[in-house]
Amino acid sequence: MVTYTEKENDKKISSSFIYFFGSFGGILFGYDIGVMTGALPFLQEDWGMQGNAGIIGWITSAVMFGAIFGGALAGQLSDKLGRRQMILISALIFVAGSVLSGIVPDYGQYYLIAIRMLLGIAVGAASALVPAYMSEMAPARLRGRLSGINQTMIVSGMLLSYIVDFLLKGFPETLAWRLMLGLAAVPAVILFFGVLHLPESPRFLVRRNNIEAARIILGYIRPQNEIEGELRQIRETVQAEESACRQNSWHTLLSDKYRSLVVAGIGVAAFQQFQGANAIFYYIPLIVEKATGHAASSQLMWPIIQGILLVVGSLVFLVIADKFNRCTLLKIGGTIMGLSFILPAIINSIMPGTNPMMIVFFLCIYVAFYSFTWAPLTWVIVGEIFPLAIRGRASGMATSFNWIGSFLVGLLFPIMTASMPQEIVFAIFGIICILGVAFVTQFVPETRGHTLEEIEAKGTKGEALVRESL
Repeated sequence: MVTYTEKENDKKISSSFIYFFGSFGGILFGYDIGVMTGALPFLQEDWGMQGNAGIIGWITSAVMFGAIFGGALAGQLSDKLGRRQMILISALIFVAGSVLSGIVPDYGQYYLIAIRMLLGIAVGAASALVPAYMSEMAPARLRGRLSGINQTMIVSGMLLSYIVDFLLKGFPETLAWRLMLGLAAVPAVILFFGVLHLPESPRFLVRRNNIEAARIILGYIRPQNEIEGELRQIRETVQAEESACRQNSWHTLLSDKYRSLVVAGIGVAAFQQFQGANAIFYYIPLIVEKATGHAASSQLMWPIIQGILLVVGSLVFLVIADKFNRCTLLKIGGTIMGLSFILPAIINSIMPGTNPMMIVFFLCIYVAFYSFTWAPLTWVIVGEIFPLAIRGRASGMATSFNWIGSFLVGLLFPIMTASMPQEIVFAIFGIICILGVAFVTQFVPETRGHTLEEIEAKGTKGEALVRESL
């Protein structure tokens, strides 16, 4: 167990440092899910895999397959070892997986798939741990904005991978994709040494009965007049849930007490991926190739455009995060995203000769709205909606469902586009977007401006969490 002394309080860690490195795992998350976008065209050429949609889908989606298990495993272990310790372990897996990806033997498709599954365990762990850590460190009034930093880190990592891919495109094919994959080890090392200096979550420490350590850490990130009140509130919640925690199992997630909050959190996480965003992020060069007839390896500027839209959108979210209700933003974003996917199919059916680049234009609209609604808000809600007694397991479960969606989209998209027009494939995703809006309207409570303890107290009693303003 990590312990603290009064003397260590003199070595105060700045809140900015805590929030920056607390969310830095998102950089690795983003780099590893984005890098294959540019590496895949070179890998296809190097290993002669053109037309083999199944292998292409597996290599691309192997990270997401591993993440399914990484999210669930990290959720359980973080309740025993702590959020910080698990982020450190994830960083080490990132380093090992990145290096191994860069030195994979020639024509080692199945070896590369296995290594990317290993990387996926770390990616899934980061996607579960970072939102949980950030939500537990952030004050209620800033939780949406600070948790949104995680999304800014993710999309910054994606943009970084796109830029690296673009800069390396002039290298020989076999060297280009190896460098693209292997360079992920650099931010992983930075994450490891940064997290070494981070404190543990005060809520986790209270659960481990390390009250003084929790008080010291709250002193880093809260005004002095708020420390004792928040500590008391955390202790009361922990004490109330203590007996339940001892008896909790996976079945507890579906008990009458927690079911509505668990369904809401897991549902939002699943819909985020089944809406098809990662089909764009993983395959945009191939999408443009199919629309224009030009080689995918010459289309690496398009991922950068998408990455810029994502980063700008994440910054917009940081400004509006705590000014608008979570559900309002999800419904607006989901509606525009759905229309952006459905309209190309409608237009093409009315005017068959329409420029095929029209679909890329609508995809940019989709990405712009996704970037400041569903992309960041999913992780804000997952980080704040689950009660403390089940937060680790439920967050891990939500993350796993998110990665199941990501895995299936990554695996099936090249197969679907090989058998039907692209606009029809995206129209299917558009319908899922509209269903996501209906789900939010029916099942997801509003959480903006409420403390984690208020959300738990009302949610477990079935009471509504509402705010009068947008």
